[in-house]
Amino acid sequence: MGSVCFIIDAMVTGAMLPRHLRSIRASGVADHLLPILVTSNCAHARLPSIEQRYHTRSLITPTLGLGARVNQAAFTSQAEWLIVALQKQPVPASLWGSLYSQLNTYALDALLVSLTQPTLPERFLRRLLASAPLLPPYIAIKRAWFERLGGFDPELDEERAVADFVQRLHACPIRLKTYSGQLIRQLSEPSTVSPSKLSAAYTPRL
Repeated sequence: MGSVCFIIDAMVTGAMLPRHLRSIRASGVADHLLPILVTSNCAHARLPSIEQRYHTRSLITPTLGLGARVNQAAFTSQAEWLIVALQKQPVPASLWGSLYSQLNTYALDALLVSLTQPTLPERFLRRLLASAPLLPPYIAIKRAWFERLGGFDPELDEERAVADFVQRLHACPIRLKTYSGQLIRQLSEPSTVSPSKLSAAYTPRL
């Protein structure tokens, strides 16, 4: 696995920020090892305690919008893989342990970590109607491709910046896969997941 850095924006996750951090650190693999950058446009009173408890680093930039904040964090980290939170909803801690091993630089360039997988007709319909893509809770992307795409658009507001980035991601010739909701549900159960199920849980984009 290449070097990994999580980027969690406090304005995107809101009150769910601690749950995101707890999920990442509870994976075991990320316990005090993988860096987590928390971005925000204001210094929340609880950020210092969050930094200490979850071993994070806060980047406070009052004048920057979401796109610019994430871009700055990506530049600051210099990790090979960036895992960026795109929604308020966190994912189960059991997901991360199995995800890290999939970040093989020779197999894919980006991974959408999704709680729900739209059906094939739904995906075709969204493309036909040119709808904004469904936003997953997280995206893992190689730094090289993040930079090639130009990062997030700093001129757009929070919601449009995320949707625009995901839309550009789908439009470029990138090796992109989705970590399906089915696997996440299996990982949330007491039973273990076999390697065959793990491989089957990957769904390539259309």
